Parts: sequence; structure tokens; C-alpha cells
Amino acid sequence: MINAVITGIGGYVPKDKLTNEDLSKIVDTTDEWIMSRVGIKERRILRGGKAMSYMAVKAVNELITKTGIDPESVEGIICATSTSDYLFPPTSTIIACQTGCKNAFAFDLQAACSGFIYLLETVANYIRSGRYKRIIAVAGDMMTSITNYTDRTTCPLFGDGCGAILVEAIEEKIGILDSILRSDGSGLPFLLMKAGGSARMPSYETIDNHEHTVYQEGKTVFKHAVIEMANVAAEIVERNGLRKENIDWIVPHQANLRIIDAAANRLEVSIEKVMINIQKYGNTSSGSIPLCLWEWEPKLKKGDNLILAAFGAGFTWGAAYLKWGYDGSDT
Repeated sequence: MINAVITGIGGYVPKDKLTNEDLSKIVDTTDEWIMSRVGIKERRILRGGKAMSYMAVKAVNELITKTGIDPESVEGIICATSTSDYLFPPTSTIIACQTGCKNAFAFDLQAACSGFIYLLETVANYIRSGRYKRIIAVAGDMMTSITNYTDRTTCPLFGDGCGAILVEAIEEKIGILDSILRSDGSGLPFLLMKAGGSARMPSYETIDNHEHTVYQEGKTVFKHAVIEMANVAAEIVERNGLRKENIDWIVPHQANLRIIDAAANRLEVSIEKVMINIQKYGNTSSGSIPLCLWEWEPKLKKGDNLILAAFGAGFTWGAAYLKWGYDGSDT
């Protein structure tokens, strides 16, 4: 039996912060209004004309430095993002070139905020096939590039950030052990970017109407996210015979503090076991879960049981069960 295990992690968040006080000078909002509804205090913003690949290259280079691997030994780079540098080519090809991974195949994957969960299962199956031994998985978004800063309901939500993990083959029963992926296309009208694709091509009208930014019907999305994220997390726990006592960490997508609380309550897990950094990074879409793993890495121990869960546009959602592969304090 060949399993796929995470053997290292890198991350990057921009240095510039956009606080709730800053936002209150742009739109009609307050720190109290934002904190009470989503639990976000500040978020990072990538400035200077840089793009998603800039953050990804930073994260991958840190990963390579920490693990000490030869970039030319990397066989594949897969990038989960909704904010690629260009419609084509894939951002993953830019990452591979700029990090020296010249022998890697590369493609992008898009599952909105559920991107990292979908990415994990995709990479794990490449490893499980026995054909590949070492793949880098990158997940991140430059959400501020598609945020409408005249919309007080959505502009407080999003920030920029990116994480990267090294996934390798192992014969121990650790690593990415199970996942559940779900989708419901009827969620399309409630969370989307209305223009920019072949269904509604760019025009003066779409630009004037802010249709190249995130549109969300918050109440509907919140209702579905609370139910589906909690349900899929509970399903994967039950399927793998886990109990609340032997779950070491819950790693939820960082979209809304109330959604995170609902998932933890459903699993009856103490909030101290839940990775939460939404207050300082906001919703970084596919980057939110790997950024949690990156930040909590020193606390992770080999054999720890982790439950990951996410919900995103589409609707897409999913959960994964990981048995962590190394002592993070040693990195």
C-alpha cells in the first residue's frame, strides 16, 4: 500500500494590512459590524502590481528551503486558485519555472474555496498510483484583485495569501487517508463572478457594473455552508471510526467565524483544537487551510489526526482526514 503524506509546508502572506478601520473610510461599515458578523479584524493585501504567482513562488521557495529538496526532483506542481495570473497559461507553469522545478508537469485546479480539499485528493491519487513520488501542491488566492470595494457586504471578507505543501510517497499508514468531495451546481446564482468567462464576456457594461468581482447572496451561502461543511466533516469522522477524543485538530476553511463554530460544535470538539486565523487574514479562499497548517506546523506531531473541511462557490464542499506525517517542531 502506497500512501501520500505531507512532508513539508511553506506559506506566504503579504506584509501590507487592510484593517477594519481602513475599510470604514472606504465604505459604510465599522469594526463592530464586521467582527460581529464574520470575526475578521484585518486582512493582507498584495500591492505593487504583483499577482498570485508572486505569493506562490514565495511559498514554494520557503518549502524547498525548509525541506532541503532538489527542485529538479519535483515531478509535478498542481495549483488550486480562482485568481490565476492569466486565463492561460496555467499559473502552475509560472511557479515551476521561477522555483527551478524544471522537470515538473504543471496544471491548475479550480474549485473555489474548496480548492485545497480537491487538490489534496488529486495529488494523493497521483502518488497512490505508484507513478509519482514527489509533488508540490500550491493553494492560494489574490482575492483583493476580484473584490468590489464599493460593496460593504463583501469587501470586508477577503484577503490575499498562499500555502504550498510537499507530498511524497510512503508505505506507512499515515498521510492523506480519506476525503469526501461534493458539489451542487444549483448554487451558481448565489456566489459567482458574473462576467469574464465565455457565458458573459468582458465589455464596458460588465466593467461599469462591477461584474468582474465576487457577487454573493450572503444569507443563502451562509445557510448552505453551515449545514454542508458541518455535515461532511461529521461524515468523514464517522466513516473512519474517529471519536472526538482522538481528533487532534479541526482545520476549517476560514470564511466566517460562525461557520467555524458550527462545524466544531457538530463534532463536539473543543474550540482549542480548531485552527482559526480568520481574524488576521480574512478569507483567502483556497489558501486558507494550508495557511492554517503553515502557521500551526510547530504544534503538529507525527500521528496527529486532522479533519479538514471547506465550502465554496459552485457550490463545492468537502472534507479530508489526515494523519500528520512529521513532528513540526523539528523543522
